[in-house]
Amino acid sequence: MYTTVIGKKFLEAYNKRENSNYTAKDFFQEVFISFFYDHPKYLMTGGNSPLENPKIGWKKGKYPSKEERIERIRKTVEKIENSPADASIAIGFPSLDLSATTSAQITNLLIEFNKNDIYLSWIGSGLGIGVSGGLILLFDNPEILLQTFDGWKYYRSYLNDKTYEKLRGNQITTWNGQWLSHLNSEDYIKENPLMGYTEKAMQTNKSGEMEFVTQKWVRIIIALTNIIREKNILAYIYNLSQTNTTIGFIPFNIYSILKPIQLYKKLFGENNYLKDAKKIESLYGTAFGFAVACQRGQIGIQALEPKGLREYMTNNRNNKKSKLPNYKNADEEQIINYNTYITWVIAMLDNEKLWELAGEVADNLIAFVKSDERATSTKRTNAVKQVLEVKSKKQFLEELIPIIEKVDDRNPFVELGNEVNKMVSDNFPYFHTLIRFRYAEKNNQNN
Repeated sequence: MYTTVIGKKFLEAYNKRENSNYTAKDFFQEVFISFFYDHPKYLMTGGNSPLENPKIGWKKGKYPSKEERIERIRKTVEKIENSPADASIAIGFPSLDLSATTSAQITNLLIEFNKNDIYLSWIGSGLGIGVSGGLILLFDNPEILLQTFDGWKYYRSYLNDKTYEKLRGNQITTWNGQWLSHLNSEDYIKENPLMGYTEKAMQTNKSGEMEFVTQKWVRIIIALTNIIREKNILAYIYNLSQTNTTIGFIPFNIYSILKPIQLYKKLFGENNYLKDAKKIESLYGTAFGFAVACQRGQIGIQALEPKGLREYMTNNRNNKKSKLPNYKNADEEQIINYNTYITWVIAMLDNEKLWELAGEVADNLIAFVKSDERATSTKRTNAVKQVLEVKSKKQFLEELIPIIEKVDDRNPFVELGNEVNKMVSDNFPYFHTLIRFRYAEKNNQNN
C-alpha cells in the first residue's frame, strides 16, 4: 500500500517538473505501460495480474506478441476499473487469501481505495531500489524518485538492443539501484550517460543469461548523499516475491554513514580516497547482511562495519584468537583494507584524538622493548604481547603494571591508564584495536 504513497509523491513531482497534468490512470497508460509492458521483455514482473497471468514462458525464451500484449494490457486496465483492490491488480496490497505468503501490508483498518490508488501502486513499485540481500528500498524524496524515473528509459534501451539479446528482463529494482549509484558518481558523463558503465554492472548467470548485478546498499546511499539534504532520511524496506517480507520504515543516519569516509580522507588523504573509493565503499557494510543491520532500528555507523575487521579484535564474536595486523610486505589492497578498518573504528569511537593517542601508545611500547640495555628483550616483548592480547579494560590496566614498574618515565603509561579507566567499557575494544593496528604499523617501520 505504501507503493501508492510513493506513486502519488512521484507523480506530483513529475507533473511539476514537466509542467504536465497527468492523472494516475493517464500516466499508467501513456507512460508507465510504454516503458514496462508494451515490449517483448518486461521491466518488472506483472505478478498475478493479466499482464502475466496466464504465465509467460520467460525461462523458455517465450515472449508475448504485440497482439497478446495489447490484450493483456486491456484486461489489466479493465480489472483495475471493475474489481476490488487486491494483490492481483495492486502492487503491495494483500491477496484475497489473507493467510497467503504473498499477502502484504495487511491491516484491520477500514481503508477505502479508489482506482487511482491502484494505478499509483504500480508506478510506486517501479521506483523501488533493489539492494544486495534481496530487499527493496522506497524513499519519498522527490529528487530520488525523479532520478529513478529518468533511468527507466536506459533499462528499456538495453532490453530492446539486440547486442544484449541475452539480457533478462524484470530487473527494474536492481537497475534502479545501479542507475542511481552511477548517475551520482564521478564516472557519470552527462553527454554520454552509459559510457564505460555496462561491463561493470552486468554479469552472466548460471543459465547463460546476462543480468544486472544488485548494487550494495552502501554504494547507493553514499551516491544519494549528493541529493539528500536531510541528516536522516526514512526508507520503507520490503520484498515482494513468493514470500513477501516487510522490514518497515528504517531511518538512515546520513551523518553517521559519511563519517568513516570523511575520516579516511582526513587521515589518509582525499586523493587516496578518490583513487580507491570503489574498493573502500565495497568494504563498508559487509560484516553482516543488510536485513540484520535493519534489526538495530536505524542504519548508521554500526551497519557500516567492514567484513574481516573482527579477526583483528581480541573480543571477536567467534571468540577465536585474534590476528595482529601484519604490515610487512603489505600490498596496496591490504593497506586499503586496514585503512578502511581503522576509519570505521575511529568513527565508532567518535573521537579522532584517540587515533593520535593510540600512536603514542604504540611508540611507547616499542621504546619499552628497545630500551632493555641487556639486549635480552624477550620478557619485555612478552609483556607488550600481553597488553596487545587482553580482552577487557580491567585486563589491560593489570597488564600495564609490570611495564610501568620497569620504565624510568612512567607518565605516558600512567596517562594512558587514566584515559582507559575513564573510557566507557563498550569503547575499549575499539580503542584497543586501534592500538594493535598502530603498533603493527610502527613496529614494521622500525624494523
